[in-house]
Amino acid sequence: MTRVLVVEDDPQLVRALIINLQARQYGVDAAPDGTTALRLAAARQPDVVLLDLGLPDMDGVDVIKGLRAWTRVPILVLSARQASDEKVAALDAGADDYVTKPFSMNELLARLRAAVRRTEEARLEPGTTLVETTDFTIDLLAKRAVRGGLDVRLTPTEWHLLEILVTSPGRLITQKHLLQEVWGVSQSNKTNYLRVYMAQLRRKLETDPAHPRYLITEPGMGYRFEG
Repeated sequence: MTRVLVVEDDPQLVRALIINLQARQYGVDAAPDGTTALRLAAARQPDVVLLDLGLPDMDGVDVIKGLRAWTRVPILVLSARQASDEKVAALDAGADDYVTKPFSMNELLARLRAAVRRTEEARLEPGTTLVETTDFTIDLLAKRAVRGGLDVRLTPTEWHLLEILVTSPGRLITQKHLLQEVWGVSQSNKTNYLRVYMAQLRRKLETDPAHPRYLITEPGMGYRFEG
């Protein structure tokens, strides 16, 4: 049974989440604050965490940091905060996804299933060197991309960017993280670097660069690779 830890201080929402999750055969633990959440996470070892940012005792970002100190469990943030910088702060701290309140239960459950599935199936195991999609193959060891049986010529910068994305399939990588890793800068006015290089990668790898299947943009936040 997949175990879900719900961290939320709104009793009505907690009740609705528990009913919907248990109806789909999930095991559910609930915490009304960050302190209880960190204690329950250590004791119950959940498979996924649904986390509200506005908790009574601490900010949800601090809960994310506390969890990330010892676990890679998927964390889906649930929050009424809509400012992109707050979403980025949660993602930079280690959250895997961000759902803005109010949300549809069907959308939330779909994202929860996707997060669990990625953890079980898509996360690359240590030592994995080959990433295969329907349209292209990435050989991480040989630093080689192949599409349609032909080598794809990538610049060192394009390769570095692609490597970061494909080694964390399904995970949203923030602009800040990519800028720091690839160019050593985090200034927001450098995001044009990312747009240019992502456009080049899509032209080289995607069947329809204008409607990418693999290299996905999350506007204002970052990019993700969907294998």
